[in-house]
Amino acid sequence: MGKIRQIELLAPAKNVENAKQVILHGADAVYIGAPKYSARAAASNTIEDIAELVEFAHQYYVRVYVALNTIIYEDELAEVEQLIWQLWHIGVDALIVQDMGITKLNLPPIPLHASTQCDNRTPEKVKFLQEAGFRQVVLARELSLQQIKETSSQTNVALEAFIHGALCVSYSGQCYMSYALGGRSANRGVCAQFCRLPYDLVDA
Repeated sequence: MGKIRQIELLAPAKNVENAKQVILHGADAVYIGAPKYSARAAASNTIEDIAELVEFAHQYYVRVYVALNTIIYEDELAEVEQLIWQLWHIGVDALIVQDMGITKLNLPPIPLHASTQCDNRTPEKVKFLQEAGFRQVVLARELSLQQIKETSSQTNVALEAFIHGALCVSYSGQCYMSYALGGRSANRGVCAQFCRLPYDLVDA
């Protein structure tokens, strides 16, 4: 017997107002940046904002995921752990994370989703993440439909795939151009997007 498939339409939201609109327009779930440590660093959502969103979303049986998907420095782990407990207490349904160090913290029983920033390109990587306790894996945005199909056929964990949005000229979570040229790390949520600038190709 094949796997039973359940499609979830998950929409991003910069803030609570955006999130409410996508909920009212039919999203099954919505994800929003955490107050800190999110790849959406420009979004300034507070715990109170997210609590308001959770209360609204759950009235419509819509799930709320919070992105906590940047690299975490060692001296930030205690603050991250405290933040995760706050998010759990207000009813967040899952966390989208990049840094594997989070799995070693004292966590509440909140599901973890492996961010696309984890560079999830192969069935082997997906299996590793499942064994590490992740309930859902966000596949690398650069995968083809055939690669997604092959990964799905070889794994037994919920998979998430982007169907709209920007791509990266590198692999998700593996680009260091912004940090090298401007001191702004994509893995800390502040990518300068140098790859989108016009360039002149000069034959030296």
